[in-house]
Amino acid sequence: MTETVQGKHIVVTGGTGALGAAVVGKLLADGATCHVPNAHAAAPSHFPFVSDDRVRLAHNVDLADPSKVDAFYASVPDLWASIHLAGGFTAAPVEKIESASFAEMMDTNARTAFLCCRAAVRSMLASATAGRIVNVTARAGLDPRRGAGMVAYTASKAAVAAMTVAMAEELKHKGILVNAVAPSTLDTPANRADMPDADVTKWVSLEAAAEAIAYLASPANLAMSGTLVPLYGRA
Repeated sequence: MTETVQGKHIVVTGGTGALGAAVVGKLLADGATCHVPNAHAAAPSHFPFVSDDRVRLAHNVDLADPSKVDAFYASVPDLWASIHLAGGFTAAPVEKIESASFAEMMDTNARTAFLCCRAAVRSMLASATAGRIVNVTARAGLDPRRGAGMVAYTASKAAVAAMTVAMAEELKHKGILVNAVAPSTLDTPANRADMPDADVTKWVSLEAAAEAIAYLASPANLAMSGTLVPLYGRA
């Protein structure tokens, strides 16, 4: 019988967002306990799992602050998997991108993923856990030609992709499998509002993305590591 995430402790950064809530919901249905860092002093009102006793929310956690990240991971018992969905997006012509905006994208997407990966690896090595790490890059991160008009975002997501593959190679003899998913456009309320004329049937559903992420984070994934999984839907 294939082992499941029943009873396992899993970190989900960005867990209060649209994709995050879908992932948390899937993991809860599979029996996991989810640890969700939140940058604010309280959970957002739209987060549906505030009262679930298998969701451990930690507030005022700045994922770009190494000390805050390390303290958060130190509070998670028996870490099995760490899923990194936190991030941001910006688009602008290259000549209009300010240095601060570029740095913000690198901090929001690449730096947070690195700090969380590092903390997760330290925890897993300390407990001799053959764990799982799942990052989120983007289609533009794998094919930068699709990043026209969003150079800073594309560069930050390409960094996440490269980091994922490098870490998987480094950790392959230590039992920690590291992968990433690369979505195109996700079917979220925000994307629908921003692109009201788009054909949403070509987008990737949150449920489909959550299924892929949950598989990569589960014990059922016995061999996939260093894989950048395209989630392109019909686009």
